[in-house]
Amino acid sequence: MGNIREEVKELQIGLKIRRLRQDKRMTLQDLAEATGLSKPLLSQIENDQVIPPLATLLRISKALKVGLHTFFEEEGETDKCILVRAGESRRQPRRPNRASNAPPYSYHSLAYGKKHKNLEPFLVEFEPRPWQDDQLVSHEGEEFLYLLEGDLEFHYGDQVMTLHAGDSVYYDSTEPHGYAALGAAARAVAVLHSSE
Repeated sequence: MGNIREEVKELQIGLKIRRLRQDKRMTLQDLAEATGLSKPLLSQIENDQVIPPLATLLRISKALKVGLHTFFEEEGETDKCILVRAGESRRQPRRPNRASNAPPYSYHSLAYGKKHKNLEPFLVEFEPRPWQDDQLVSHEGEEFLYLLEGDLEFHYGDQVMTLHAGDSVYYDSTEPHGYAALGAAARAVAVLHSSE
């Protein structure tokens, strides 16, 4: 547990959200109305008790009028080029409780520290879990996913596609979409593009 706490502390996503909200003179209620998320959930996110899935983080970034990259960059100066060695990506760990509404994946930023980026690359690890329609998300922007290992069921609007290792998919993320790992855990590289 020590390592997980340390990693959450390093990313400080909750603290960044609270600071941005306060800078914009927004209450939790204001942010709840702007995102469609509940006040208790937002409070848990700000206190780093809940790790928000990427779609939730995108909703918050839109409401605060900042790019998604804001939550995955260091304060201060940064290099123009970021090299991430194997095993060094910044993981956004999920809590050990297996709540049914917890996202069926964890994600690692592959460009942590790079400021002002238009792309947000992640290493995503999907847990095998039966598909549920409430896993569908939609948000502005585009996404690209390359499946490294395992099999994924990809839901996109009314379509259902099966992806195998080596397959990739590029799509407009305003259409409801979601993934479910089939049989065993799956790993993929995902790149999100979100216009400011």
